[in-house]
Amino acid sequence: MKVESYLFFNGKCAEAVAFYEKAIDAKTMFKITFKEAPDPPPADMIPSNWGDKIMHTAFSVGDSMVMASDSCGPESTDFKGFSLSLSVKTEQDAERYFAALSEGGEVTMPLGKTFWSPRFGMLKDKFGIAWMVNVVSEECPG
Repeated sequence: MKVESYLFFNGKCAEAVAFYEKAIDAKTMFKITFKEAPDPPPADMIPSNWGDKIMHTAFSVGDSMVMASDSCGPESTDFKGFSLSLSVKTEQDAERYFAALSEGGEVTMPLGKTFWSPRFGMLKDKFGIAWMVNVVSEECPG
């Protein structure tokens, strides 16, 4: 059994995935739009102009899988109460990914030394997703 994240970007999923491909080397594994679905959703379920929006996508970040969609309408996204945690091996990786993820977003805790890691920081990316970037250490492996 495993737990995987599923994010809803309400109309900005393709933009978000492209951002993660550039920022954190994500790799798209699967993508289907609403108009490509073998069984289209009911006509009143999605806006009429959403045929090219993403019904489902899966992308990898290192050894992890993240799934996402545009959802079924352009209602506002409100990501609260969780963070995605990006664990990296080196301080250089932490600096690089933290800078890339925070572009257009908001740093909530600058990247710095903590008692559990030589580099740890928190941010919200430009899509409102909260991230924690952490260099894994012997004292705290995860």
